Amino acid sequence: MHEMGIALQIIEIATASIPPELGPQKVEKVNLKIGKLAAVVPDSLRFCFEIASRETPLAGAELAIEETPVVARCKACNERWTIDEPAFSCRGCGSGSLEILSGRELDIVSIEILQEGEDADGPR
Repeated sequence: MHEMGIALQIIEIATASIPPELGPQKVEKVNLKIGKLAAVVPDSLRFCFEIASRETPLAGAELAIEETPVVARCKACNERWTIDEPAFSCRGCGSGSLEILSGRELDIVSIEILQEGEDADGPR
């Protein structure tokens, strides 16, 4: 299960992204974009993240995952479309010469830190 390794990397990156001058902070949410071809099972990643983030500033943080579709461009006719089936040939001309434009991403989009004087339900 490589999701545990990914969860550990997310925790490492998010923790390193908190400016030290802010002191100890609690991360409320980590927003990710994960492509459908990234071979990541979102529920498994959430499970691993929950376990690995215990006793870190990310303990209890939400892992929000936006899945990005597989978008291809035909190199022969320049047709561009979203692939939603296993057939990898141009829907316009039938060519198999494709360029994958998106769908392999695994990006941390943003990290939301709980502001001082707030709790999980908002300002006090």
